[in-house]
Amino acid sequence: MNDDVIRDRCAVFGIWGVEKPAEYVYLGLHNLQHRGQESSGIVTASQRKFHSHHGMGIVNEIFSEKMLHELNGRGAIGHNRYSTFGSSSLENAQPLMAHTQHGPVAIAHNGQFANCKSLKSRLQRQGCIFKSDSDTEIILHNFARSKETSIERIVASCFTGVKPAYSIVMLTLNELIAVRDPSGVRPLAFGKVGRAFVVASETVAFDIMRADYLGEVQPGEMLIINDRGLQRHQLFPPEEELRCVFEYIYFARPDSFLYGSEHTTADIRKEFGRQLWREHPVEADVVIPVPDSSTFAAMGFSEASGIPFDFGLVRSHYIGRTFIEPTQAIRDAKVRKKYNPNRSVLREKRVVLVEDSIVRGTTLKNIIRIIRDFGAREVHVRVSSPPYRFSCYLGIDTAETKRLIAHSKAVDRIRTFIGSDSLGYLSQEGMLGNRLLEGGFCTYCFNGSTRISQR
Repeated sequence: MNDDVIRDRCAVFGIWGVEKPAEYVYLGLHNLQHRGQESSGIVTASQRKFHSHHGMGIVNEIFSEKMLHELNGRGAIGHNRYSTFGSSSLENAQPLMAHTQHGPVAIAHNGQFANCKSLKSRLQRQGCIFKSDSDTEIILHNFARSKETSIERIVASCFTGVKPAYSIVMLTLNELIAVRDPSGVRPLAFGKVGRAFVVASETVAFDIMRADYLGEVQPGEMLIINDRGLQRHQLFPPEEELRCVFEYIYFARPDSFLYGSEHTTADIRKEFGRQLWREHPVEADVVIPVPDSSTFAAMGFSEASGIPFDFGLVRSHYIGRTFIEPTQAIRDAKVRKKYNPNRSVLREKRVVLVEDSIVRGTTLKNIIRIIRDFGAREVHVRVSSPPYRFSCYLGIDTAETKRLIAHSKAVDRIRTFIGSDSLGYLSQEGMLGNRLLEGGFCTYCFNGSTRISQR
């Protein structure tokens, strides 16, 4: 991919034990829209069959009230997708479904199997035919081929030998199943609304339906939810924690609770911003974020420094998907379509611009040029994460490693490229030293090491 962005990113949601489950899934996916905007789908299970609908685009564009009413059942799962492995097309939209010797099954997946290519090649050599190029389909083939008889052992056999990352929901005619990999790379929470149980990528999916948050699906654990209630099974022994720190830096909504933490993502991002000030102080007149994911880090920087916080960039929330950009004028306007400068905040000011990460640097370079065009005297960039040097192997989609600006350029050369007066990154020690973080995190994208980084 050539985009100057980082994408995890998918959302999963499941519910069992309500009337009109598709309406709950729709609400959950709406609150998880930030995790995927390429496609969306819902599958419901009645006592005899599945009902489903998938589409390209965002949730509000795909599902109508009439359509949701027709998706009958007592349980359902849903998915928002960004492609991490596999192309962006309707055939890759999830949940994926299959009819097997064990009955119909549907699956929705957040993450990417680290060994997906070898797993898929082995299945193809054994005669399996793949309808999509998504790695998620591997689990469907494993489910169909399993010689086990109980649902617990069938699911366990599906994931034997599969390497993280995966947080997955599955649906049969009789139960909702949730599975999280032994390293706990991606978050997966569960809760309860009335007498029904719900599972979601983030707790914000529960808030819109007033579901009670009960906790996290533990690393290596499987939940089975059916008409008898909820059962918990430890499929695999927990391994070293490889929780993705970028969930806190960028992916998750600020009002979510992740990985069982008692602190919202917003609180943790503010602490990143406070530490960023301690490591890279600067004299300035105003602190502004690159909205929206950098807002709380900028607030923390402002609180620690005493420099006023304001919105110097106003983000448009009404940008549709652009398929054709035929002229240079339109291409050059991409950044201005998303961010419009607030002239009264910027004029004649020394600006601290807080960003959560720098991938290729091209977007930030354009933003800085716009800020200067609208009257800023100085622009000092502060980044609330360490330099992003290595492309992730656990399901985050970025440019290849050689295209990441921090992989080949030192900080001062990056500063020259983006055109800022100064540039400071949060150190890895400062990031992991956040007093609100607990446990172990994967920091491969910063240091190229697959070893766990303990808080």
